[in-house]
Order: sequence, then structure tokens, then C-alpha cells
Amino acid sequence: MTDRSGSGNHPSGPGGAQSGPVRSAEAGGSGLVAPTIGAEPSRDELAGWIEAIAEHSCRDAFANLFRYYAPRIKGYLVRLGAGAHQAEELVQDVMLTLWRKAHLYDRSQASASTWIFTIARNRRIDVLRRERHLEIDPEDPVLVPEAEVSPHDALLAGQREDRLRAAIKHLPEEQLDLLQRAFFAGQTHREIADETGLPLGTVKSRLRLAFGRLRKALDGQV
Repeated sequence: MTDRSGSGNHPSGPGGAQSGPVRSAEAGGSGLVAPTIGAEPSRDELAGWIEAIAEHSCRDAFANLFRYYAPRIKGYLVRLGAGAHQAEELVQDVMLTLWRKAHLYDRSQASASTWIFTIARNRRIDVLRRERHLEIDPEDPVLVPEAEVSPHDALLAGQREDRLRAAIKHLPEEQLDLLQRAFFAGQTHREIADETGLPLGTVKSRLRLAFGRLRKALDGQV
């Protein structure tokens, strides 16, 4: 079976593992910072950028994906238990894998986000396996690979993602900023309060309101 999640061994990218497209993207000002609020790329745009990498080795497309996904992947990995430094290293690995394995991506099977975050999860599992050595519990849910997604489930997941993205676009800016800090940048409530100067209770309240709106969107109520 073809591995479409980008895991496994792979050859070095242009200029070597640490000097190819990832470094180019970072040099363009796309370091691991909180995502900007600007225009949100559509699912088709995200998929198209991966296909541009696969077909044309397009560095501009890679830079766009790096800017969009790098901070989000870092936040996701931190929520999975990775330290900040380890998460940044894993982001480099995930994005380099994206560059090398873009030809395996199939938009009819998964959205760009599903595919990329699956790579991230697999990389985190690899690290846990190396760290735990013989102490691994094969039944640990963190280490159990996800089942292959059926076309029907992929369609439903895509529709769910569309609703979520639309709901995020319509959040009040003060909620959106805090959501990005908490969810994508991996900041704690206290860190957000310290950085923004908002009372801790206000941070928690705004995040509760934001998550409430998003839950309603996923339930088809917005």
C-alpha cells in the first residue's frame, strides 16, 4: 500500500536537509510565529500549493504553506506534549517531508490540513518511540496509527473543515486573536494574559465564547 502520509525514509531535498526550502521559507520572514489574521487560504488553494510543489518544485508555494502551517503545526505538537524546542524541530521535519513527498498527496483522499497534520502526528509518534525505547505500550492510543480514511469520511471531514474555517473567519477580532494564540501558537491562558495585558478572566471568557461559536458551526447551527 502506498504511504500517503509522508512517513518513512526519503532523500534529501534541494541543498540538503537543513539548507533547502525550509531555510528559504524561514529567510522570507516565515518563522514560527503566531499566524496572521489576513486572508485565509481556501482548501483548494492549500491543495493547489502542494500540487505546485509536486509538479514544479515551486518554492513560492512552499513558502505560502510554511507561513500558514508552521505555527499551527507547532501549536498542535505542543498540545500533544512536545516541548517548544522539540516542536520547532519537528515542524522543520514535517515541512521538509511535505517538500519531498508532495507527489504522494491526493486531494480526493484528504484535505491538505488532514494530510499535513497526519505527517506531524506520525513524526511525534516516531519521537515517542525513540524516547521510550522498550517501555512502549503498543496499546497506547498515542502510538496507534489512525485507520485509513474512507472517501465518504474524507468528504464529511472536508465539509466539517469548511464549516470550521468559515466560523473562524466570522469570529470577533478580539476572540480570533486569543484563539490563534492559544490554539495555533500553543500559549497558555496565563501567557496570553501577560502578553496582551488582559485580565486572566477576560482571556478565559473570550476563549469560551470563541469555542462555543466554533462548536455550533461544527454542529451545523451557524
